Amino acid sequence: MTALILHGHFYQPPRENPWTGNVDREFGADPYHDWNERIHAECYAPNAQAQISGAEKRVERTVNNYEKISFNFGPTLLAWLERHHPRTYRRILEADLVSCKTRGGHGNAIAQAFGHAILPLANEQDRLTQVLWGVADFRHRFGREPESLWLPETAVDKRTLDLLIEQHLRFVILAPTQAARLKASGSDEWKSVGDGSIDTSKAYRYLHQDGSGRSIAIFFYDGPAARAIAFENALGSSEALVAVFKRAAARGPLVNVATDGETYGHHFKFGDLCLAHTLEFEAPDQGFSITNYGQHLDQYPAELEVQISEGPDGGGSSWSCAHGVGRWLRDCGCHTGGEPGWNQAWRRPLRAALNFLRDRAAGHFVTIGSELFVDPWAARNTSFELILDQQRSREDFLHRQAGRWLSTTDQFRALTLLEMQRYALLMFTSCGWFFSDISGIETIQVMKYGARIIELLDELGLPSPRGQFLEMLAEAGSNLKDKGTGADVYRRYAEPASVAALQEAEAKFS
Repeated sequence: MTALILHGHFYQPPRENPWTGNVDREFGADPYHDWNERIHAECYAPNAQAQISGAEKRVERTVNNYEKISFNFGPTLLAWLERHHPRTYRRILEADLVSCKTRGGHGNAIAQAFGHAILPLANEQDRLTQVLWGVADFRHRFGREPESLWLPETAVDKRTLDLLIEQHLRFVILAPTQAARLKASGSDEWKSVGDGSIDTSKAYRYLHQDGSGRSIAIFFYDGPAARAIAFENALGSSEALVAVFKRAAARGPLVNVATDGETYGHHFKFGDLCLAHTLEFEAPDQGFSITNYGQHLDQYPAELEVQISEGPDGGGSSWSCAHGVGRWLRDCGCHTGGEPGWNQAWRRPLRAALNFLRDRAAGHFVTIGSELFVDPWAARNTSFELILDQQRSREDFLHRQAGRWLSTTDQFRALTLLEMQRYALLMFTSCGWFFSDISGIETIQVMKYGARIIELLDELGLPSPRGQFLEMLAEAGSNLKDKGTGADVYRRYAEPASVAALQEAEAKFS
């Protein structure tokens, strides 16, 4: 039988207002309050309880698709689901438990970097924290260690892979175009596969750059099959979907496909039902054995050594940008939607402004944090436990990190510094750069995190970087004339979301 692994990357950017903790009403999500609610109704919930009908349209069985597919959920999305849709959340966790029992101890769930930042563009400290928090969130929710971590947008470079190896992760999933060359172990003869021609029916070994021999397995997903599902209506029927898998099976003994999880129900209506029927009936009947990456790697360990592409400018590669990671850095030509003649030149000054704010906040974090913590960065990496458990004693946590009991004033300073660092991580959520204009709701959201950082700096009595931050944002022009520049968008949409701004507005009309 041909092994079949279908991976779904389920993710939404964090949407909570950083002052209230609630998701504000969002444009375009009608008839739902926000995009999380809409996509939950169209995708996350239906995949947890897909109903397969038989004769006379009677429901024959209810299928939890998450029991059949490899999957990852963004940590911030899981936190939202736990709070607002606990039944769906439980079904996701239960699916991993079931798959652990049926797949030789290998659950279907894998972790994801915490804030969906593009890791090759992150500095060393942020890249480490994004991975550590993603692993900690997974461990907390699924009750086991993750075997893999989904890289946002599959964006990768050698430093990122080395970090995953150092964190003892077993495998990672990349796009076929992200492979550069391969060779047999012990051989000096490399074969170029930079054109995307790598055989996706097997796993490959990537060795750590330090020469230690430590490695991680890489699965490169089947590109044609993924395109057919995502863009070519393969979810029109279970017969059409199985036909895609059969064409892929001609290329090797393993068919492994990765797509956005939202494809199944949100992007394609009834895609969840097509997926359920295919994996429950059609695929097994056509000679496919449903498995996951961990189980398959037990049976077929990686043998060939591979090196990855680091993109046209050496900055890394991804699955959704033909220009490496340009989509999150500059006007590379990649975009979603928009009008003819629009550009994305705003991306570079936006990143420069947020980098500036991150570095300014980090400087204060190290300076003041060194007075409060034994190791400020270790305190930040460990502070995720306070996010996961709001009831956990802040005093005890700070005692451990400071090596002494802190005064009330110093506790406030320490917790404010840590809160500021959390928003510094969230403001690099990849969706802030992904779409067509700087006035989009995702970009405004990352600006809100920036506004909250500036406010926290003010609360600590530190010099405000707001003026210089606005000057940098003013270099980012919107494609919509009435929106002005990034500075105008920030002042109009990001700052007014703050509690202080809302209170001021209420006072004017009271």
